[in-house]
Amino acid sequence: MTLVKSTTRHIHIFTAEVQDNELVPSNNVMTLDVDPDNELNWNDDALQKVYRKFDDLVESYDGQDLTEYNLRKIGSDLEHLVRSLLNKGEISYNLNSRVLNYSMGMPRLNVDDTTP
Repeated sequence: MTLVKSTTRHIHIFTAEVQDNELVPSNNVMTLDVDPDNELNWNDDALQKVYRKFDDLVESYDGQDLTEYNLRKIGSDLEHLVRSLLNKGEISYNLNSRVLNYSMGMPRLNVDDTTP
């Protein structure tokens, strides 16, 4: 059995399940890793939106083969959702991340209007 995967900047999808901290290839299970480099600050509501969208997208491919193309399409759609959450201010960049990559635009900074 071959492991099929899709990785974008903030979304990693594998046709595998996690057993003893290892990925074990599976024809029936997909594993989602959101923001593995902790580049963003997440709250539970935002994460749940990503997980629900993932479930909806997986369901839309029901009966189709788990191909690299299908996984890439799902990953790309989820990456667009992450961008949307960032643009809406529902998540933010983690400015303490080991990697500062503003691939989705520059971070918003609160500016004190009283400063000349």
